Amino acid sequence: MKGILLTLFIGFLLFSGLYCMRRAKTLNDFFLGGRNVGPWLSAFAYGTTYFSAVIFIGYAGKVGWGFGLASLWIVVGNTLLGSLLAWWVLARRTRAMTIRLNTMTMPQFLAARYQSPSLKIFAALIIFIFLIPYSASVYMGLSYLFEKVFNIPYTYAAIAMALLTAMYLVTGGYRAVAVTDAVQGTIMIFGVLVLLYFVVGAPEVGGLTAAVTKLAAIDPRLVSPVGPPGWLPMASLVMLTSLGAWGLPQMIQKFYAIKDESSIRPATIVATLFALVITFGAYFTGGLSRLFFDKMPLDAANMPNPDLLMPQIIMTHLPDWAATMILLLVLSASMSTLASLVLVSSSAVSIDLIQSICPKLTEKQNVRLMRLFCALFIALSVTLALAKPVIILSLMAISWGTVAGAFLAPYIYGLYWRGATAKGAWISALAGLTISVIFSFYFKLDAGKIPIVGSAAMLVPLVVLPVVSLVTEKLPEEHIIRAFGEGYDKGAIIVKNKKVEQL
Repeated sequence: MKGILLTLFIGFLLFSGLYCMRRAKTLNDFFLGGRNVGPWLSAFAYGTTYFSAVIFIGYAGKVGWGFGLASLWIVVGNTLLGSLLAWWVLARRTRAMTIRLNTMTMPQFLAARYQSPSLKIFAALIIFIFLIPYSASVYMGLSYLFEKVFNIPYTYAAIAMALLTAMYLVTGGYRAVAVTDAVQGTIMIFGVLVLLYFVVGAPEVGGLTAAVTKLAAIDPRLVSPVGPPGWLPMASLVMLTSLGAWGLPQMIQKFYAIKDESSIRPATIVATLFALVITFGAYFTGGLSRLFFDKMPLDAANMPNPDLLMPQIIMTHLPDWAATMILLLVLSASMSTLASLVLVSSSAVSIDLIQSICPKLTEKQNVRLMRLFCALFIALSVTLALAKPVIILSLMAISWGTVAGAFLAPYIYGLYWRGATAKGAWISALAGLTISVIFSFYFKLDAGKIPIVGSAAMLVPLVVLPVVSLVTEKLPEEHIIRAFGEGYDKGAIIVKNKKVEQL
């Protein structure tokens, strides 16, 4: 059963890449699907990129064990703030402004919006440094999973996953990723429903009412509104995993690529419902983990390991076909996140850096270059994964807060506030980067402190940027008019009834 389902899954990924290859003729086609991706594909692309295997294997068990049912606050945050409000607040303006400024990536947008080419280089380096190690960690997680479930050696599994990613991503680009994300998202939804059915019905749980009673008997705080660790760690987790999505390039890319404004509303609904189902299934199951174990499971080194909670529940309490479905769920979540990370990371070099040096490359050369760097970064990621260095896991732990901390304030204010200045964007981005990196290492990458540090790295720049912008040089009025589309009419910018620039 496992082999058949896995073969069908891999076959579909390869078919999608080859099918979409003929439509990826320009860089815009390859990186953004020609800005012609429909609402369903866009919504699933957003959701599957948002929720990787970490939510099921790591976060669900660890957070659920510590907070109990209070971990459902993360469900509320991810659904309403991370999905619903993100689409409402960001999608329409992002699509419109990136078209007016003729930008395809986050670094390009920041450079064009603030008229600061050096900001593009800075942003591209942030993406390269913190997202490539993140993708390497995904390969590590997948390889360990295949080694455990299929008895495939770690090295062979890592190389096989790298080849699979390269084949469908390098050939088909963003459209292939979006098409496969729709199928992977469907697998994730079905897998979560299967997981909930068997976990809630397990003898250790005995239904919803009995679950609450049994958790309260273990510790009344496990069914309280906050949970044992307290309100600050919980608020930080909600903020980091919800608002953080607003500043991640791999998430914002979905708004660039959507077909038209009429597609945004249905995409918003689908993405929000997807987030609700996936996060509830993961965190509710994790919140029940104490009913299955008297103490934290031990790893090979005889140390407590929360990452083993969900896998052991799945392998011991689900029938074989259901466990296989959950395996495909985890694989789907990982592959979709991995593809988006590689696509965005490779664009940081091929689009944001090399095109700045060689602006006269043809479309065909640009597409070849993008494909080359996708393959190169996949190779780099899997090489790092095979080395299994501890620093990769450390960088992955702070990558979310660092990237979001650097980009969130310049991005949001760039969309909504005409008074945001280049110096304000620079200083706020540096503030987010500095807070995240320095304090994460100051606290020795303590898992309990990283969400608090990441939240601070996002929130402080939101105050820094307007304060600095109020006392620094404003951008030219003509540029602001062009960026915000005032007087925009049929491709022309109107300033005092005169056309000053044709788009």
